[in-house]
Amino acid sequence: MKSLFLRISLIFILVLLIVGCSYVLITAVTAQRYFQETTQRLNATVAEYMIKEVNPFVDGEVNEAALGTIMHSMMAVNPGIEVYLLDPTGEILSFVVLDQLVKLKRVDLAPIKEFIAAKGDGFVMGDDPRNPGEKSVFSATAVYEEDQLLGYVYIILASEKYETVASGVLGSYWMQLTFNSILITLVVALLIGLVLIAWLTRHLRTIVKTVERFKDGDLHARVPDYKTNSEFAVLGDTFNHMAERILDNIEELKKVDSLRRELIANVSHDLRNPLAIINGYIETLQIKGDSLSSEEKESYLKIIGNSTDKLTQLVADLFDLSKLESGQMHMKKEDINVQELLQDSCLKYELLAKSKRISIETSISPSLPMVSADLYLLDRVIQNLLDNAVKYTPLDGEISIEANPKGNGVEVKIKNSGGGIPQEDLEAIFDRYYMIDKERQGVEGTGLGLAIVKRILEAHGSEIHIASDSSSFTEFVFELPVEA
Repeated sequence: MKSLFLRISLIFILVLLIVGCSYVLITAVTAQRYFQETTQRLNATVAEYMIKEVNPFVDGEVNEAALGTIMHSMMAVNPGIEVYLLDPTGEILSFVVLDQLVKLKRVDLAPIKEFIAAKGDGFVMGDDPRNPGEKSVFSATAVYEEDQLLGYVYIILASEKYETVASGVLGSYWMQLTFNSILITLVVALLIGLVLIAWLTRHLRTIVKTVERFKDGDLHARVPDYKTNSEFAVLGDTFNHMAERILDNIEELKKVDSLRRELIANVSHDLRNPLAIINGYIETLQIKGDSLSSEEKESYLKIIGNSTDKLTQLVADLFDLSKLESGQMHMKKEDINVQELLQDSCLKYELLAKSKRISIETSISPSLPMVSADLYLLDRVIQNLLDNAVKYTPLDGEISIEANPKGNGVEVKIKNSGGGIPQEDLEAIFDRYYMIDKERQGVEGTGLGLAIVKRILEAHGSEIHIASDSSSFTEFVFELPVEA
């Protein structure tokens, strides 16, 4: 965070330096133009004044004596000027400068004509005869005699000496301006900038502190809701969502671990009992086999067989649930007649239901469409639900099965009378490894049947719902799609 703040501050200072230097440079250039234009406007009529005092030409010839006198007089008043007399083509006929060093023989007349046409109101720069290629401000006027153009008076208002002095003064002023401007600008802007940077990054600092708290174990640390569309608000919301998911995953892992421990305890119990029975009766047969009657041997073998069947079913349930949860259960979908499947399932449980004086009632619509599903898995769903219903329906109870078209599919309801599922167990009834207290219900099981039902239906893109009254009924409802 400190590194980010430092980088932003350094970038801000660099930008300020660039802007400050650019500002000073632009100011210097603008100031120079301002002085040049001011000088030209103030001295625009100097050339006209000169020819009013003395005529530069006499009978078409240069009046050297009079011209020299007036030129020197003007330079005595303003030593920063240079006076040139030009012919109509721009060739220099005469001049008065301090060191007599003139490098150009001809001056471009275009700027002179532009200046005269503007009557000194514009800003025009002309050739500097002493410095070829450079421009300078000037004053100029045309000289006529009887409407005949004899030449031009061309006065450089900022001579080389003037430029040298002005450059020195301007350079000194520029350095002072640069130092003062940059110093004041940097101090003020830096203070304001650092405050603004600190203010703008306050949300980021809050996010960093929250992340550090989360890293240190405070899993409930959250970034405040900034209620803006800024990047920091988006970052904060993203962190909060991520933290919620991590917390949910941790809670889920804790829950799974708790259920796993419970499963191990339950499965250990369910495995230990049949194994103990099998082992006990086998030892009995081995020790007392010769003294047992045929009926006793047959009874013992039947008990061993039943215990073996229970073990086989438990292992099969665990294996199937594992494959369903890992996505390794390969489904072979086909068109299935739900009416026939339900009726076949009812026949399988008819004898078991009669033994408990339980009636099975069906209400199946004759116009049910074919559904797309895996026949083995769908049959497993119905068998698990019917097996569950028979187990928990009391003597003289009732099981009802309904199937009706609904939307783009078929809705199936399996309902049994008797004591329902306690309210505290409803939300967890489909969880992995969950099992209602067997002693209270008086039935045996592994608690895997409904978990398998839920996973199979989810694999078919469906859900199962439960409604129950702890004193009267339990009903399971699910839908099957017509198309895959």
